[in-house]
Amino acid sequence: MDDSDQRLVKRFLRTKDETSFRQLYRRHTPALYPLAIRLVGGVESDAQDAIQEMWIRACKSLERFEWKSSLRTWLTGILINRLHEVNREQWRRHEEQYPDNGFGAVVGPYEQADFGRTTLDLEQLITRLPAGYRQVLALHDIEGYTHDEIGALLEISAGTSKSQLFHARRALRAMLQTETRLP
Repeated sequence: MDDSDQRLVKRFLRTKDETSFRQLYRRHTPALYPLAIRLVGGVESDAQDAIQEMWIRACKSLERFEWKSSLRTWLTGILINRLHEVNREQWRRHEEQYPDNGFGAVVGPYEQADFGRTTLDLEQLITRLPAGYRQVLALHDIEGYTHDEIGALLEISAGTSKSQLFHARRALRAMLQTETRLP
């Protein structure tokens, strides 16, 4: 169907119409899923969980959506907020498992280099970026959001978004240079 998001949302809210929800889901999930994959570091099950949780939260708060942005931008914000929560939970578990070593650094198994790789996989390299870098890079360079929009979505300043993007690109270039030198 050719219904607008607003019409579908109104119908869903009025009648809890499953058809309207399915149309919204089919319209937005294909665009949001690749972003979720990138933001969770390539783990498909985590991306699926994040998308499912995003839709649950969206349905619960859809009545309060004011249409100051597109529905997709609003859904992206919910997705990012959920992933921030997941990152905080993972970090807490990581800190419990690998306490501070007394020198201000947490010791533990972060990323491991894959020296057996013969081809470069840019998506894999992106997943190795720190979460903040990965988020800004995906939102700006892949999804096309502006720094002001990213700032609003991530609750950071546009300047911080620019800085994160600069550092993400620099880290990605360094990884690409390292990867291309491998035998």
